[in-house]
Amino acid sequence: MKRFNVPLIALTMIALSLALVAAGCGSDDDSGSSNSDLSGSIKIDGSSTVAPLSEAAAEKFQAENPNVRVTVGTSGTGGGFEKFCAGETDISDASRPIKDEEIEVCEKNGISYEQLVVANDGLAVVVNPENDFVQCLTLDQLKTIWDKGSKVDNWNQVDSSFPDEKMELYGPGTDSGTFDYFTDAVNGEEGQSRSDYNATEDDNVIVQGVSGSKGGTGYFGLSYVEQNEGKVKAVEVDGGDGCVAPSTETVQNGTYKPLGRELFIYTSGDALQRPEVKSFLDFYINNQAEIAEQALYVPMTEEQAAASTAAVEKLAGGEGATS
Repeated sequence: MKRFNVPLIALTMIALSLALVAAGCGSDDDSGSSNSDLSGSIKIDGSSTVAPLSEAAAEKFQAENPNVRVTVGTSGTGGGFEKFCAGETDISDASRPIKDEEIEVCEKNGISYEQLVVANDGLAVVVNPENDFVQCLTLDQLKTIWDKGSKVDNWNQVDSSFPDEKMELYGPGTDSGTFDYFTDAVNGEEGQSRSDYNATEDDNVIVQGVSGSKGGTGYFGLSYVEQNEGKVKAVEVDGGDGCVAPSTETVQNGTYKPLGRELFIYTSGDALQRPEVKSFLDFYINNQAEIAEQALYVPMTEEQAAASTAAVEKLAGGEGATS
């Protein structure tokens, strides 16, 4: 059998062609990367309630910008503002607006800033699906159940029209931002709560407890109600203007009070002059719906997102702080 040899020049041409194709493909990949030239570090600290949002944003942002390092601390809203107004952080997570005394410290230290809404938070009070006597609870009734020193253990102690039904309580542990939020909104002081309830850091345990007890009740983030339809039933809450059911719509429009609220981050003017910080904040806002869903919060409305974008552009342009 004859053996046919491929001419050397033909092999050379094939090799060159393959190299050119590979180079072309590589060029396309590089041009499609997102801000691959960004580098630096971004320091965030503050509210443990907002931290899951900033952590989700940081994870997604760093996946596209591997040379930027974003760290998220949780020293609490107040502790976060202490660091922020001292110039130690670039962004401060906050579950409430900045206080007057904190504003004074920022002004004294020459820290310009803007408040940005990044999501909405809604808590739901839930009962067992077989509970057919509780449709709405007032703030006073919730306080009667959950306040420090409360010995209520039967539904007829909350309202005489309720039946003689043993009550079982389930709720977040004291390390939870949800615990802080609920106790402040309902009992009037953060952390002020009875301690003789089934406390857990796992919302699934609260679902199991309430769903397994006809007289069970508890509270957690609104998203968990939606994820456990049929296992628990959310009750309406009367915050003073009538009974309102918890929903994405009522949280976003502000009618679900006081268990619906906005969540914030604050950024400084100096930090915004750095391209990595500006890019991160743009990314945070532009991807807010996906970030909120991942962190189990309620997304911003279009109006809220537009306002946050405008605030970033205002401060990036060198305009002064707002309170």
